Amino acid sequence: MRRLFPVTDETAARASGGSAGEGGGGAAEGALGPGGSGGLPDGSGGVPGGDLVDREWSLAELGLAYAYPEPGPGEPQPWLRANMVSTLDGAAQHDGRSQPISTATDMRIFGTLRALADVVIVGAETVRQEGYRPARARAEFAGAREAAGQGPAPAIAVISASLDLDFGLPLFTSPSVPTMILTGAAAAPDRMAAAEKAGARVVIAGDGVGVDPVRVVQALAELGHTRLLTEGGPRLLGQLVASGVLDELCLTISPMLTAGDAQRIAGGPAVAVPKRFELVSLLEEEGFLFSRYRRT
Repeated sequence: MRRLFPVTDETAARASGGSAGEGGGGAAEGALGPGGSGGLPDGSGGVPGGDLVDREWSLAELGLAYAYPEPGPGEPQPWLRANMVSTLDGAAQHDGRSQPISTATDMRIFGTLRALADVVIVGAETVRQEGYRPARARAEFAGAREAAGQGPAPAIAVISASLDLDFGLPLFTSPSVPTMILTGAAAAPDRMAAAEKAGARVVIAGDGVGVDPVRVVQALAELGHTRLLTEGGPRLLGQLVASGVLDELCLTISPMLTAGDAQRIAGGPAVAVPKRFELVSLLEEEGFLFSRYRRT
């Protein structure tokens, strides 16, 4: 994997060991690492243009590259990021699942983002289609999570209006942290009771049957969860975008073409005015692009 941001016409020359252009392109090289440091993501410098060298990044480096923003003064504010994958022609899935368009490095980033989060928010349909399991504790991140005041693993929070879920799944029967279900106050009482009997924590985040995305973020923050991660699916992500609560998008662009009628990464009604995000970082490996965008 190598870091391509900021992307310039000199990137390919740097990666191949060619000339970086007159003056060495110092401004671009100096901006490669976090905080404007060149070389490796830990700011140590490494070899010249080290981030442009294809190599496997350690989990610690990935954790630093994808760290949540440092909280400002006062009460910590929630920060919601999404992690999605898309093919070149916009498909978020193939045969109903994201795994066929992913890669091993994408899954390492997937695991890193989970290891940094307090809670992982996911839609009920994605739980059913992807066979969701509890998030596991990662020894590599144990120290960092403890220092940040986090438990050993993030909780999974399932968004569901109907609570039509199989409560016999490991997601509910054997999580290291109780799974949460976010639903509306008018959801079926018997399904809420069944969820609680299975060990899930039911959190009300809406006045009707379904949830209000703004209240989802607020409810989780009130429970002490401010580092938020959503893994979709597309319908949920579309609701979060439309409600204006999404702060960051981590998008893997898969160098594949699938055609067909697969969903995009976000579905639902269009927003009145397109949301503008800015590019924060861009990594590449074997044609896969790992981008990170923040709300402007």
